[in-house]
Amino acid sequence: MKTYQGSEIRNVAVVGHAHSGKTTLIAALLHAAKTTPTQGRVHDGTAVTAYDEEEVARGITMQNAVAFAEWQGVKINLVDTPGFHMFSHEARAALLPVEAAVVVVNAQNGAEAMTERVWKYAEEANVPRIVVVNQMDHPKAGGSNGLSALIDDLHERWGRQCVPVQLPISDADGFHGVVDLVTMEAFFYTPGGNGQGKIGEIPATLTGAAKAAHEALVELVAEGKDELMEEFFAEGTIPEQHLITALHEAIREDRIFPVLFTSGEQNVATDHLLDFIKVYAPAPIERVPMPVKAGSVQAVAANGAASGSGDAGAAERKVDDGQPTAVLVFKTMSDPFAGRISFFKVVSGVVKNDATLENYTRRGQEKLSHLSVMQGRKAVEVAELHAGDLGAVAKLRETFTGDTLGQKGADIQIELLDLPEPAMTYAIEPKTRGDEDKLAPAIHKLMEEDLLIRFYRDPQTNEFLIAGAGQPHIETIVSRLKKRYHAEVTLKAPKVPYRETIRGRADAQGRHKKQSGGHGQFGDCKIKMEPLARGGGFEFANEIFGGAIPRQFVPAVEKGIVESAARGYLAGYPVVDFKVTVYDGSYHDVDSNELSFKTAGRIAFRKAMEQAKPCLLEPIMKVAIEAPDEFAGALMGDLNGRRGRVQGMESKGRTTVINAEVPMAEMLTYGTQLTSMTQGKGSYRMEMDHYDYVPAQVAEKILANAKRPIEEEEE
Repeated sequence: MKTYQGSEIRNVAVVGHAHSGKTTLIAALLHAAKTTPTQGRVHDGTAVTAYDEEEVARGITMQNAVAFAEWQGVKINLVDTPGFHMFSHEARAALLPVEAAVVVVNAQNGAEAMTERVWKYAEEANVPRIVVVNQMDHPKAGGSNGLSALIDDLHERWGRQCVPVQLPISDADGFHGVVDLVTMEAFFYTPGGNGQGKIGEIPATLTGAAKAAHEALVELVAEGKDELMEEFFAEGTIPEQHLITALHEAIREDRIFPVLFTSGEQNVATDHLLDFIKVYAPAPIERVPMPVKAGSVQAVAANGAASGSGDAGAAERKVDDGQPTAVLVFKTMSDPFAGRISFFKVVSGVVKNDATLENYTRRGQEKLSHLSVMQGRKAVEVAELHAGDLGAVAKLRETFTGDTLGQKGADIQIELLDLPEPAMTYAIEPKTRGDEDKLAPAIHKLMEEDLLIRFYRDPQTNEFLIAGAGQPHIETIVSRLKKRYHAEVTLKAPKVPYRETIRGRADAQGRHKKQSGGHGQFGDCKIKMEPLARGGGFEFANEIFGGAIPRQFVPAVEKGIVESAARGYLAGYPVVDFKVTVYDGSYHDVDSNELSFKTAGRIAFRKAMEQAKPCLLEPIMKVAIEAPDEFAGALMGDLNGRRGRVQGMESKGRTTVINAEVPMAEMLTYGTQLTSMTQGKGSYRMEMDHYDYVPAQVAEKILANAKRPIEEEEE
């Protein structure tokens, strides 16, 4: 295929709420650009960016996918993103390698919870936004209050700079065209056709509305630019070419968020969207230099002066062919035939096929054989890629998502955008011994693809745990383990890592005496036990005077107490937050040894626990729940039923964030229930905060199901 310069490239992430038609819209764009002979469909698995077996089976997008369209001398790279909240980390990651985001809004439902979230992500990443109201072919397009109400809602959410640059043409035959408010031309389409429009006259019914909308657009574009305002007041308008240039600058500078209208399903107005992206979306070379961290003093000198923040390693790298070659790996995919495929952005320089680059992150060298660009799952080989382009290469040995590679001696580090922490954890258990052998390697391959997956062994419960964004996310992981790697596992709720502690003080004696043939065993110690503040752990103090216990045997007493505390007293959970002071005891010149005093310490510990008011502690999670305002009351009531303590609420546009502290035991299945309560529009994150006492009635149930630990030493 043709080699494209940075000025001829447009990188666009297609983002939005689930079922807004993002994947279908991309399929329509590819067909309109004659990249595909027919238009792919999600339901039958023929959409170019819906190739994963799990996505096809579930009918949803769960991971980023890349495709490209060659359109009138410009290469448009399209990154398809998930629209479900639990896969929002993928949508966030897609904003790093692009220069614009197409925010797809469902014409029936308007901006929804995930739409708001990805808008915020794009704002944080300083990525210009183009709003596309999709599914305009639906009979209920515009919602119950009409299209004008939908536009008013966009204004209310994102400001008056969210302005239409088109008007839809709809009549009894449905949605079949748009009016371009810049050129003041109408474009007509055949629904279900090839996406190629025909220019015509603006319908008489829309002439007045189009003129008013054109004037509103011109006035908004002219704001903030003195020369344009002067031209506007002098002429009453702005010439078309000046308007095009000014609108391009306004979009690039985030001063205007244009609104367009399409139907991906019927392939209406898609060629006009391609035109719009070509003309108005920023090229990679137009964006501000990418902030990087220089890996060496030489790199700082090569890449520009360090920033004034005081970080000597901070620098900038221009998206320019003349800069040292550097690429950022922003996604990894495991293919059963091609192996590991690394998706990358050429940050600077020119990458040629079979080039050898240094991995700045891991300090190894990689050869980029069979340099490609991705059309969904299909790799199209290319000879070279210029600064700003997106590419892919297979079978890199030691390169993973987030790594930066480039020319030796010009080291830089490009950081990925922050990802959320996993919200849900399950215990995972292999079904057979063979599955156990396959499990770890298979999960680590999945972790290369999805940075949100966590897999580890709980040192307290000895369970293998897998953490993800939610129950469907984890179920997808399990399904991929079975289909791709033939490793079958069982999911179950993880054990709650309870703790035991004391509320009172105690004074106890531990005496161990054992006589048999030859030397016997004798150890005797007296201890005081007292509680410590939460998080205090364990403290041991020695107040022996006069040699009641020889110095060399005191550590054995401590060891016996520590071992018993680890086994627990009430229900087998570790005992924490207590202090033991050994203050007296006795010994035998012949029969005393370390084992005897270790056993004496264990006996003293158990006796002290009987007196010290033992109780259970449970982990308390810090939880932040985000959902549309209308669900706040129900969520608050549900948290109260989970023994939660609401710490506060804050409003973010039309969503409410509830901050609360909730016992872990009450949150194990929260993700599924939150989805049900909020119609899939809510999300949450949580992290371990502290331990607190388990209420008596709850503790009774826990203790009833637990087996009390048994010490097996003779006294």
